Amino acid sequence: MNSHPEPHTDAEAELAPIVYEQPLNERMRTFLRLEFLYTQATYHGEFPNPWSTRAAVASLLEILAITARGDPRSDVLKELERAVNILKEYQTKNGVDPGRLKSVMSNLVRLREQLANAGAHFMGSLRDSEFLSAIKHRTAIPGGTCDFDLPDYSFWLNRPAEVRAAEFDGWLALLRPLCDSISELLWLTRQNARRKAEVAVRGIYQLQFDRESPCQLVRVTLPPDVGLFPEISGSAHRCTIRFLAWTDAATRPVHVDVDVPFHLTLCA
Repeated sequence: MNSHPEPHTDAEAELAPIVYEQPLNERMRTFLRLEFLYTQATYHGEFPNPWSTRAAVASLLEILAITARGDPRSDVLKELERAVNILKEYQTKNGVDPGRLKSVMSNLVRLREQLANAGAHFMGSLRDSEFLSAIKHRTAIPGGTCDFDLPDYSFWLNRPAEVRAAEFDGWLALLRPLCDSISELLWLTRQNARRKAEVAVRGIYQLQFDRESPCQLVRVTLPPDVGLFPEISGSAHRCTIRFLAWTDAATRPVHVDVDVPFHLTLCA
């Protein structure tokens, strides 16, 4: 289950609500994991110190591990095509901003073309890299990427920050057509659903989904100071949300037996 603050300004940072997300199918789980890792890689990649570079490389290697399973590129291309076709239907509807619609559709088409042009083996050079493969194999061992384990990695990490950044940016650029497309698809999925106020009676909320309109993603929004978090379990047909109280890291969270107001978003 993913969680992240809603977009906000610096002045609102402490008051921003927290959104907890639960994917309901394997494709959505993969997309959310790749979005998370790509965000983490780009964040750490912006800092010049070697420790941040280590974190950025670790995220990149996890992206390679996830994309080695199945065919995410094909899945993303299909989803981009589906999203474009859905948006085309809005061209004839009233109350739609034609300029905004055109902009979103153009962006989706651009992303689709970039990913298609990248080819099926666009990550081949990363997978074939002996340098990255050595780091990947050592990460399975706790502390396995220490300086004495991988002296070549240590040498690379001690190169000038701008040299490391340029090389890492080159690796990340190969992933960008896929990851940018996933980010855009997830943005559309989240934006196309309405948030509504609900109450979990005695800390539990249950719902069933319409078989004709399956839900892909459940989002629960809570104030940051409420002291509670949701435990969400679900499938394509039903979902249960239980709210637990947080005390501290040394204490096991417990289910609350009170009514809990929250905001629910069901993304198709």
